[in-house]
Amino acid sequence: MSKAIVELSHPISDGMLTYPGLPRPRVTTDISREQSPLVDMTYDIGRVDMVGNTGTYIEAPFHFHAEGADIAELPLERLLNVRIVMIRVAGSGAVGPDVLGDPARLWGKAVLVHTGWSARWGSPAYLGPGHPFLVGEVAEALVAANVALVGIDSLDIDDTSLPTRPCHHTLLGAGIPIIEHLTNLDAVPDTGARLVALPAPVRGMGTFPLRAVAWTDHGGG
Repeated sequence: MSKAIVELSHPISDGMLTYPGLPRPRVTTDISREQSPLVDMTYDIGRVDMVGNTGTYIEAPFHFHAEGADIAELPLERLLNVRIVMIRVAGSGAVGPDVLGDPARLWGKAVLVHTGWSARWGSPAYLGPGHPFLVGEVAEALVAANVALVGIDSLDIDDTSLPTRPCHHTLLGAGIPIIEHLTNLDAVPDTGARLVALPAPVRGMGTFPLRAVAWTDHGGG
Protein backbone atom coordinates (compact mmCIF):
# COMPACT_ATOMS: atom_id res chain seq x y z
CA MET A 1 0.00 0.00 0.00
CA SER A 2 1.38 3.43 -0.92
CA LYS A 3 2.10 6.00 1.74
CA ALA A 4 1.92 9.79 1.89
CA ILE A 5 4.95 11.27 3.66
CA VAL A 6 5.12 14.87 4.95
CA GLU A 7 8.38 16.59 5.85
CA LEU A 8 8.00 18.37 9.22
CA SER A 9 11.55 19.73 9.70
CA HIS A 10 13.21 22.90 8.47
CA PRO A 11 16.53 22.35 6.67
CA ILE A 12 19.66 23.53 8.51
CA SER A 13 21.89 25.85 6.49
CA ASP A 14 25.05 27.79 7.22
CA GLY A 15 24.37 31.00 9.14
CA MET A 16 20.63 30.52 9.62
CA LEU A 17 19.00 31.89 12.77
CA THR A 18 16.65 29.65 14.74
CA TYR A 19 16.22 31.52 18.01
CA PRO A 20 17.15 35.09 19.06
CA GLY A 21 20.38 35.25 21.05
CA LEU A 22 21.64 31.78 20.13
CA PRO A 23 24.63 31.19 17.84
CA ARG A 24 23.99 30.50 14.19
CA PRO A 25 25.20 27.16 12.81
CA ARG A 26 28.38 26.96 10.78
CA VAL A 27 28.27 24.37 8.00
CA THR A 28 31.71 23.99 6.44
CA THR A 29 33.98 21.44 4.76
CA ASP A 30 36.51 19.64 6.92
CA ILE A 31 38.09 17.57 4.13
CA SER A 32 37.35 18.74 0.59
CA ARG A 33 37.26 16.64 -2.55
CA GLU A 34 40.50 18.27 -3.60
CA GLN A 35 42.11 17.12 -0.35
CA SER A 36 40.87 13.52 -0.44
CA PRO A 37 43.77 11.04 -0.82
CA LEU A 38 42.00 8.29 -2.75
CA VAL A 39 43.00 7.33 -6.28
CA ASP A 40 40.55 7.97 -9.14
CA MET A 41 37.79 9.03 -6.74
CA THR A 42 37.10 11.81 -4.24
CA TYR A 43 35.01 12.34 -1.15
CA ASP A 44 33.79 15.21 1.02
CA ILE A 45 33.61 15.31 4.81
CA GLY A 46 31.54 18.16 6.15
CA ARG A 47 31.59 19.83 9.54
CA VAL A 48 28.75 21.39 11.51
CA ASP A 49 29.23 23.59 14.58
CA MET A 50 25.90 24.41 16.21
CA VAL A 51 23.95 24.53 19.43
CA GLY A 52 21.28 21.91 20.11
CA ASN A 53 18.48 24.43 19.56
CA THR A 54 19.01 24.68 15.81
CA GLY A 55 16.39 24.22 13.12
CA THR A 56 13.59 21.86 14.11
CA TYR A 57 14.74 20.26 17.35
CA ILE A 58 13.57 17.95 20.08
CA GLU A 59 13.89 18.66 23.80
CA ALA A 60 14.52 15.88 26.30
CA PRO A 61 13.79 16.06 30.05
CA PHE A 62 17.49 16.80 30.72
CA HIS A 63 16.98 20.20 29.07
CA PHE A 64 15.15 21.44 32.18
CA HIS A 65 15.75 18.68 34.73
CA ALA A 66 19.30 17.60 35.56
CA GLU A 67 18.19 14.11 36.57
CA GLY A 68 16.05 13.61 33.45
CA ALA A 69 16.75 11.58 30.33
CA ASP A 70 19.07 13.13 27.77
CA ILE A 71 18.64 12.91 23.99
CA ALA A 72 20.25 9.46 23.80
CA GLU A 73 17.98 8.13 26.54
CA LEU A 74 14.64 9.17 25.01
CA PRO A 75 12.37 6.11 24.74
CA LEU A 76 11.96 5.10 21.10
CA GLU A 77 8.30 4.32 21.65
CA ARG A 78 7.72 8.07 22.07
CA LEU A 79 9.48 8.86 18.78
CA LEU A 80 8.77 6.11 16.26
CA ASN A 81 5.48 5.20 14.60
CA VAL A 82 3.41 7.21 17.11
CA ARG A 83 -0.16 8.06 16.16
CA ILE A 84 -0.68 11.80 15.69
CA VAL A 85 -3.50 13.99 16.95
CA MET A 86 -3.53 17.42 15.31
CA ILE A 87 -4.63 20.52 17.24
CA ARG A 88 -5.53 23.43 14.94
CA VAL A 89 -5.40 26.96 16.31
CA ALA A 90 -5.49 30.32 14.55
CA GLY A 91 -3.93 33.66 15.31
CA SER A 92 -1.17 34.51 17.75
CA GLY A 93 -0.59 34.59 21.49
CA ALA A 94 -1.92 32.28 24.19
CA VAL A 95 -3.55 28.92 23.43
CA GLY A 96 -5.75 27.58 26.22
CA PRO A 97 -6.81 24.04 27.20
CA ASP A 98 -10.21 24.31 25.49
CA VAL A 99 -8.55 23.41 22.16
CA LEU A 100 -7.70 19.89 23.33
CA GLY A 101 -11.20 18.45 23.30
CA ASP A 102 -11.85 14.98 24.73
CA PRO A 103 -8.73 13.90 26.69
CA ALA A 104 -9.37 10.25 25.78
CA ARG A 105 -8.41 10.89 22.17
CA LEU A 106 -4.96 12.12 23.26
CA TRP A 107 -3.92 9.06 25.28
CA GLY A 108 -0.51 7.84 24.09
CA LYS A 109 -0.54 10.09 21.04
CA ALA A 110 1.89 12.62 19.59
CA VAL A 111 0.01 15.92 19.93
CA LEU A 112 1.07 18.41 17.25
CA VAL A 113 -0.16 22.01 17.49
CA HIS A 114 -0.64 23.64 14.10
CA THR A 115 -0.63 27.44 14.38
CA GLY A 116 0.56 28.43 10.89
CA TRP A 117 3.43 30.43 12.41
CA SER A 118 5.97 28.44 10.37
CA ALA A 119 4.96 30.44 7.30
CA ARG A 120 7.07 33.24 8.81
CA TRP A 121 10.19 31.03 9.10
CA GLY A 122 13.36 32.87 8.05
CA SER A 123 11.86 36.33 8.54
CA PRO A 124 12.03 38.78 11.46
CA ALA A 125 8.29 38.22 11.97
CA TYR A 126 8.95 34.63 13.04
CA LEU A 127 11.30 35.79 15.79
CA GLY A 128 9.27 38.77 16.87
CA PRO A 129 6.67 39.12 19.63
CA GLY A 130 3.23 37.59 19.49
CA HIS A 131 4.14 34.02 18.57
CA PRO A 132 1.57 31.35 19.52
CA PHE A 133 2.29 29.45 22.72
CA LEU A 134 0.56 27.09 25.14
CA VAL A 135 -0.45 28.23 28.61
CA GLY A 136 0.60 26.12 31.57
CA GLU A 137 -2.85 24.58 31.99
CA VAL A 138 -2.50 22.97 28.56
CA ALA A 139 0.69 21.22 29.62
CA GLU A 140 -0.99 19.98 32.78
CA ALA A 141 -3.88 18.60 30.74
CA LEU A 142 -1.50 16.89 28.31
CA VAL A 143 0.36 15.22 31.18
CA ALA A 144 -2.96 14.04 32.63
CA ALA A 145 -3.86 12.66 29.20
CA ASN A 146 -0.61 10.64 29.08
CA VAL A 147 0.50 11.95 25.69
CA ALA A 148 3.69 10.54 24.13
CA LEU A 149 5.08 13.79 22.76
CA VAL A 150 4.07 17.41 22.09
CA GLY A 151 5.14 19.54 19.12
CA ILE A 152 4.41 23.03 17.80
CA ASP A 153 5.19 24.98 14.62
CA SER A 154 6.04 28.17 16.51
CA LEU A 155 9.06 29.93 18.02
CA ASP A 156 8.48 28.39 21.44
CA ILE A 157 5.90 26.27 23.20
CA ASP A 158 6.02 28.80 26.08
CA ASP A 159 5.55 32.56 26.22
CA THR A 160 9.05 33.95 25.62
CA SER A 161 8.10 37.36 27.00
CA LEU A 162 7.98 35.88 30.52
CA PRO A 163 10.88 34.51 32.60
CA THR A 164 8.93 31.34 33.40
CA ARG A 165 8.56 28.29 31.13
CA PRO A 166 5.64 26.34 32.62
CA CYS A 167 5.09 24.04 29.63
CA HIS A 168 8.75 23.06 29.45
CA HIS A 169 8.91 22.45 33.18
CA THR A 170 5.69 20.42 33.30
CA LEU A 171 6.01 18.35 30.14
CA LEU A 172 9.71 17.57 30.45
CA GLY A 173 9.25 16.88 34.16
CA ALA A 174 6.74 14.19 33.19
CA GLY A 175 9.15 12.68 30.67
CA ILE A 176 7.26 14.02 27.64
CA PRO A 177 9.57 15.27 24.84
CA ILE A 178 8.86 18.57 23.09
CA ILE A 179 9.48 19.43 19.44
CA GLU A 180 9.69 23.10 18.44
CA HIS A 181 9.89 24.82 15.02
CA LEU A 182 7.88 22.21 13.12
CA THR A 183 6.65 23.00 9.62
CA ASN A 184 4.11 21.77 7.05
CA LEU A 185 1.58 20.80 9.70
CA ASP A 186 -1.17 21.98 7.37
CA ALA A 187 -0.42 18.90 5.24
CA VAL A 188 -0.90 16.44 8.12
CA PRO A 189 -4.43 15.02 8.37
CA ASP A 190 -6.32 15.52 11.62
CA THR A 191 -6.27 11.78 12.30
CA GLY A 192 -4.71 8.69 10.78
CA ALA A 193 -1.12 9.93 10.52
CA ARG A 194 1.91 8.61 12.38
CA LEU A 195 5.06 10.38 13.49
CA VAL A 196 8.72 9.50 13.13
CA ALA A 197 10.92 11.97 15.05
CA LEU A 198 14.45 10.67 15.50
CA PRO A 199 17.46 12.73 16.59
CA ALA A 200 21.02 11.42 16.67
CA PRO A 201 21.45 9.67 20.07
CA VAL A 202 23.84 12.23 21.57
CA ARG A 203 24.67 11.76 25.25
CA GLY A 204 24.79 14.67 27.66
CA MET A 205 22.53 17.00 25.65
CA GLY A 206 18.98 18.09 26.35
CA THR A 207 18.19 19.41 22.86
CA PHE A 208 19.17 18.35 19.36
CA PRO A 209 17.96 18.82 15.76
CA LEU A 210 15.94 16.01 14.24
CA ARG A 211 14.30 14.84 11.07
CA ALA A 212 10.59 14.63 11.78
CA VAL A 213 8.13 13.21 9.27
CA ALA A 214 4.46 12.31 9.31
CA TRP A 215 3.18 9.46 7.19
CA THR A 216 -0.14 7.87 6.38
CA ASP A 217 -1.15 4.83 4.42
CA HIS A 218 -2.84 5.86 1.19
CA GLY A 219 -6.35 6.90 2.14
CA GLY A 220 -5.41 7.96 5.67
CA GLY A 221 -5.61 4.57 7.36
